[in-house]
Amino acid sequence: MVGKRWTGAILMVLLDGPMRFSEIGASVSEVSDRLLSERLKELEAEGIVERDVVDGSPFRVEYSLTEKGRALGPAVEALKEWAQAWQA
Repeated sequence: MVGKRWTGAILMVLLDGPMRFSEIGASVSEVSDRLLSERLKELEAEGIVERDVVDGSPFRVEYSLTEKGRALGPAVEALKEWAQAWQA
């Protein structure tokens, strides 16, 4: 699951805290809205991301990492460091 395209980048931005869909999309600007939606649904189904509807006018939807998702933090950071060290 984590190896799927854009999943690592989505997890990286969510490590900073809860974000709205548009904020995630702006942070991972190369991913299409359709693919971002698909990845978030997959991550939610795996219990890695949770979707919260925040009351208000208008209501907001925020995505955040679950405890399971936050536990991936060190692994995602290590992959990021590896990628930066070996970039061609």
